Amino acid sequence: MTRPAKPPGPDFAFELDAKRAGAKRIAGVDEAGRGPLAGPVTAAAVTLDMRNLPAGLNDSKKLSAAARDRLAHEIRDSADCSVVHVWIEEIDSLNIYHASLLAMCRALAGLREQADFALIDGNAMPRDLPMPGRAVVKGDALCLSIAAASILAKTERDRVMVDLAQHYPGYGWDRNAGYPTPEHKRALIELGVTPYHRRSFAPVHNILCKPTTTTN
Repeated sequence: MTRPAKPPGPDFAFELDAKRAGAKRIAGVDEAGRGPLAGPVTAAAVTLDMRNLPAGLNDSKKLSAAARDRLAHEIRDSADCSVVHVWIEEIDSLNIYHASLLAMCRALAGLREQADFALIDGNAMPRDLPMPGRAVVKGDALCLSIAAASILAKTERDRVMVDLAQHYPGYGWDRNAGYPTPEHKRALIELGVTPYHRRSFAPVHNILCKPTTTTN
């Protein structure tokens, strides 16, 4: 007799592995915003209550905006969670990779109760992680705690970019979240670089360093 196939979507297998090893409070961690030309990189840490899970948790990329917003409210109501933004100065100083890891560590530090194990989306562990942890490749699609963190990071960062779009119209940040869409790149050329653009990213750096021509 063959065993039924595992249903698609994230589950608690990684959390259960950590519990078997002695962990009691396990936080999932994910980030949003590594690729955009503008805005912060945002990380979330979530310790779920296994007895009170929001229905429909999944990788944020697989959910509609309405579903993400609903789930973000339910996660905040039912879980211990923390969201942190790392802004332009630190992104340009550290580079986006290290800024993302810093955001993850700060998100973990912001939990009401310190986690004793962290499940980190991706293939790298922050060096300054204050507790044991495990990197989970494609964790937002496999691990419920990371999926919940991905939803919070995505919705919070999108909210920030919608707000910034009101102050800097023309770049389409309410639609593209700062990613390098044709609309955004065209606006960079026509409108210039804002204080919220990442100067260490090539399309922004190239515009800043482009020589100006003068006529006599």
